[in-house]
Amino acid sequence: MKIIDPSAILVAPPAYDELLWRVENAGRTCYKSEMKKASAEPFVRNIIARGHEAVLEHGTLTARFTCDRGVSHEIVRHRLAAYCQESTRYCNYSKSKFGREITVIRPSFWKKGSLEYDIWEQSCLAAERAYMGLLDAGATPQEARSVLPNSLKTEVVMTANIREWRHFFELRTSHAAHPQMRELAVALLALSHRLYPVFFEDLA
Repeated sequence: MKIIDPSAILVAPPAYDELLWRVENAGRTCYKSEMKKASAEPFVRNIIARGHEAVLEHGTLTARFTCDRGVSHEIVRHRLAAYCQESTRYCNYSKSKFGREITVIRPSFWKKGSLEYDIWEQSCLAAERAYMGLLDAGATPQEARSVLPNSLKTEVVMTANIREWRHFFELRTSHAAHPQMRELAVALLALSHRLYPVFFEDLA
């Protein structure tokens, strides 16, 4: 069994100027003021301040999350987004391309060596043994997955518009969010803020 940390990255992130241009060009259609130049950041900052965030839907970003199955269930609840996710129906973790083992996500709230961590680790190892045993007995991956833990690593690719990403960050970086969900959201917001400041500066 492999234990890894979660991660969140942007996939083929567009250039900041390109994203600004798309949003500004679409938004200026409303006023027929497309001829104005070098004003994209103030324009976007103004529409956010005025709550006209529908204009932000003309820009999109794609992220890849590596997380546990429990967190993935929270991610895919967000609407106005497209998703692709690693499938436990079709992935057979006994195969060599998976290292003939399951991979699980390290919980951020328990320290390695603590009683809680040790119980969690033993539980995941027991689930792995049961999963492999079911496959050896002739079960299909979609049947054997019944014993896999919530901590099982999965990958989710999410594409959403900027308005939806702002909503995502508002909810998932809250201190009320699940610790593992917040861990990913905070990291992705920091990256998004660095690459696309005007779109997320009020959320950082």
